[in-house]
Amino acid sequence: MFPSFSSSSSFSTFSQQLTATKKMYVSQAPAAAVFLLLRPFSHNNNTINFSNSKLSFAVTTTKCGCATANQTPIGDDVFSVTSSSSSDFDYLGESTKGDLNLNLDHIHSLAVDGQSTLEGPIEEVAWMEAEEAENLLRDLGIPNPSSSRYSPRGIFCTRTLNLRSISAIGYDMDYTLMHYNVMAWEGRAYDYCMDNLRKVGFPVDGLAFDPDLVIRGLVIDKEKGNLVKADRFGYVKRAMHGTKMLSTRAVSEIYGRELVDLRKESKWEFLNTLFSVSEAVAYMQMVDRLDDGTITAELGPLDYKGLYKALYLEILFIRLLVLVMYAPFNLQCGFQAVGRALFRAHVEGQLKSEIMSKPELFVEPDPELPLALLDQKEAGKKLLLITNSDYHYTNKMMQHSFDRYLPNNMGWRDLFDIVIVSARKPEFFQMAQPMYEVVTNEGLMRPCFKAETGGLYSGGSAQMVESSLNIHGDEILYVGDHIYTDVSQSKVHLRWRTALICRELEDEYSALIHSRVHRESLIELINQKEVVGDLFNQLRLALQRRTKGRPAQTLAATNMEDQDLTESMQKLLIVMQRLDTKIATMLEADGELFNKRWGFLSRAGLWDKSHIMRQIEKYADIYTSRVSNFLHYTPFMYFRSQEQSLAHDSYNHTMLNGSATMDNHQ
Repeated sequence: MFPSFSSSSSFSTFSQQLTATKKMYVSQAPAAAVFLLLRPFSHNNNTINFSNSKLSFAVTTTKCGCATANQTPIGDDVFSVTSSSSSDFDYLGESTKGDLNLNLDHIHSLAVDGQSTLEGPIEEVAWMEAEEAENLLRDLGIPNPSSSRYSPRGIFCTRTLNLRSISAIGYDMDYTLMHYNVMAWEGRAYDYCMDNLRKVGFPVDGLAFDPDLVIRGLVIDKEKGNLVKADRFGYVKRAMHGTKMLSTRAVSEIYGRELVDLRKESKWEFLNTLFSVSEAVAYMQMVDRLDDGTITAELGPLDYKGLYKALYLEILFIRLLVLVMYAPFNLQCGFQAVGRALFRAHVEGQLKSEIMSKPELFVEPDPELPLALLDQKEAGKKLLLITNSDYHYTNKMMQHSFDRYLPNNMGWRDLFDIVIVSARKPEFFQMAQPMYEVVTNEGLMRPCFKAETGGLYSGGSAQMVESSLNIHGDEILYVGDHIYTDVSQSKVHLRWRTALICRELEDEYSALIHSRVHRESLIELINQKEVVGDLFNQLRLALQRRTKGRPAQTLAATNMEDQDLTESMQKLLIVMQRLDTKIATMLEADGELFNKRWGFLSRAGLWDKSHIMRQIEKYADIYTSRVSNFLHYTPFMYFRSQEQSLAHDSYNHTMLNGSATMDNHQ
């Protein structure tokens, strides 16, 4: 029986009854476990509303189809969900829409023993209830949520996101809902590109696809034939000309006065997706051929930018006619040269047919992914598929990736409220475009002006989707793998919430763990160098003042013998030089477990963030390695961003050691 509550009863008495009810419910009903995760709550005459970040009341039931004479009402009889009209904002600025409320009208039906209480210091009560909930989850065989949070398959938060307030979740398809084997897919794209280059006279014999040559997040300098890795500010930290890494000195001489600015599209090309791999590998290899004179004059006067343009057209045509995935439909970028390349269409058709006929060779299966989306759909989320791929390719690949893992003879179409193919992103997020309904399995279409639930469409715009669903802005979460096409444009133009899929995170996370000892040793050496350097600099200042006929910092330093001062400085200088040698070697090796040339994807140097990491933080509210990671978080997750460290956060150290320090300066 639920305890009864009225406005005249004491709330503490009700709290005692509610806690006792929970204990009784857990002990008597293993298939219907009720557990409390403490949060502050408010109440009115009919409901208690447990707000977002402190206390939640949740029920887990098993669909066994059985009933007993004394069965207690659960689900909608006990709980209600906060609607958009009645929602508020919590202290982190997140909407309370979707939060669970407890209907007090049904509480009187439970008996209590009056022995338990939720009273007392909230810190103590929270720890106690959390421990009890952990024990309950363990008994039920449900993994602790924190085990997913701190793993290579975690979901990482840059801006607080309450999934309960999300009404619709849109998904890209390629490298999002399905992950391609990079070596297979990009390897085949590379092969076709090389075949085409060979036919028009480029020297490609002896070249092979090397996916380790580049990583996502690098930037091509089309004017210099270089591939560079920049930090979050745009300073170049590593660079490669052709396939040869440049020295630190060379990097400084070339880019010491120049920052990477992605707005200068004529110079910089950002590799922000795995689909850029074959393009970059082919270009850097051909830079070598251009440098050594292997590319003959018959092909025309080519510089590095002209070489990139020629290569880009090769790969762009493969992309356009195979999958129409990522190439923006700005057909103004050098397409006057397209006429001479039209004969290649049959080659792209062969690649498309190859992928569709043997998807198992190109797609890595993920049985958990369809189940993650099923949880979201059953939680009331409207699911959208918005892809640049055409209908036939989308249908074939989604059938292969989803249908065999869905229960009850469901098909992939059953998961999605709206499917949009040939979406033409990023224009899909930027402007209104015609929309067509796909009305036959052969892909025949007719014009339409509004999307309906269960419909399959081609083209259109994000504004049409919002209007059709009557859902707008931050009520929609869009998930994709392309920082620009998927994430930044939906964020900038529509204020949708965003999630980035980056499969390399799993390898990077594991590499960081295995590099922990190396990095700790490196940091210790750097700290030693800093201490020794500070001591040396003080002695150097004392020597400088002495040579200028001025007293040193202290009387003792002024009276120090010249020989003693010189010897002390010599020893410290030798130590610093040896430290520098070892630090340089270790810094060069840092990140090689992820990639020997470029180090970690998310870092530029030991401490700083890479340029791509800055883009992720700016545009993606959350990021993770694969969509199926949502399965381990539930559709009700409240993602909270972590504290960001600042340069002056050293005040924490000062506070710990501050008394003596302050006394010494007074």
